[in-house]
Amino acid sequence: MRKQVLFVLILLVGWGSLSAQSIPDRKETLKNLIKVNDYFMKKYADYTRPSYVGKFRPSNIWTRGVYYEGLMALHAIYPHSDYYDYAYNWADFHKWGMRGGNITRNADDHCCGQAYIELYKISPDPAKIKNIKTTMDMLVNTPQVNDWTWIDAIQMGMPILAQLGRLTGERKYYDKMWQMYSCSRNNIGGGLFNPKEGLWWRDANFVPPYKEPNGKNCFWSRGNGWVYTALTRVLNEIPADESHRKDYIADFLAMSKALKACQRPDGFWNVSLHDESNYGGKETSGTSLFIYGMAWGIRNGILDKQEYLPLVIKAWNAIVKECIHPNGFLGYVQGSGKEPKDSQPVTYKSVPDFEDYGVGCFLLAGTEVYKLD
Repeated sequence: MRKQVLFVLILLVGWGSLSAQSIPDRKETLKNLIKVNDYFMKKYADYTRPSYVGKFRPSNIWTRGVYYEGLMALHAIYPHSDYYDYAYNWADFHKWGMRGGNITRNADDHCCGQAYIELYKISPDPAKIKNIKTTMDMLVNTPQVNDWTWIDAIQMGMPILAQLGRLTGERKYYDKMWQMYSCSRNNIGGGLFNPKEGLWWRDANFVPPYKEPNGKNCFWSRGNGWVYTALTRVLNEIPADESHRKDYIADFLAMSKALKACQRPDGFWNVSLHDESNYGGKETSGTSLFIYGMAWGIRNGILDKQEYLPLVIKAWNAIVKECIHPNGFLGYVQGSGKEPKDSQPVTYKSVPDFEDYGVGCFLLAGTEVYKLD
């Protein structure tokens, strides 16, 4: 009798473990993506309206650019005319251009170009990519490589060079991309990537001797999420024989290992990856970006499915359960900033100063979860 009870318990534990690791139902995943996106599109129906946080900023700045990256990813799995029109009309209103014009070297200005290029792929028209290509050509044809002095910039600008390289077949975009990435990684601030810990300092202000309150290095969650996402989006574009593909994969793997080690038991990541005492708590944007990268890595055979799928599932289920309000508002999103203490407190009900990029990060994550099988 005792053996039978033990056998049943083992079966139940095993079933519970498998159940907890089950890939989320696609219909439910899509339902949640639509819900969160519908909330945003209704609240920000006027895509022309600039934001005002201390000063006016046009609606094609990086925060909105990230949102449209997510929207285009959602459109790819669920083609919906409202999504396309919302993106197309936004881009057309801005004349497919950037804040700062075609001579801006600021990656925050460039970010919108990622969505412009995706819209071009759907319906090619040279006018759609004329400005972003002109700007990237300016980067390619000038000697500076030290523009990305903060790691957020890697996500805002780097994938565009990869996209253009794929569109045009010209290696010059890949070459410049590596030069700029390498400068941020190895030179700025003595190198913003810490190969020993597999994570990135946000900018030169955070490299040692700067420390977190617990004495460890300061690795900001969303900042590392930006780099992780950039690597994901670049690897999705560049060919197998691109000369630095192996280098990007090596960094992606190092980051994946480091991120695995600091995931919270509840599935989220803290805003401070190595110091849960420094504004510790649930945070949606960084967690979403890590889900996005890991899910993509699993699907493309770069990350071991058995090792990383449980992390993705735990994180995604946590966001769905803990962060999505009944009306689609997304909670626990840290507002804009550059370190754990910024835009605090981060709570279920707190509204970040910019809502757009948090939704974009969520959409990127969910669309990759949707593709898992």
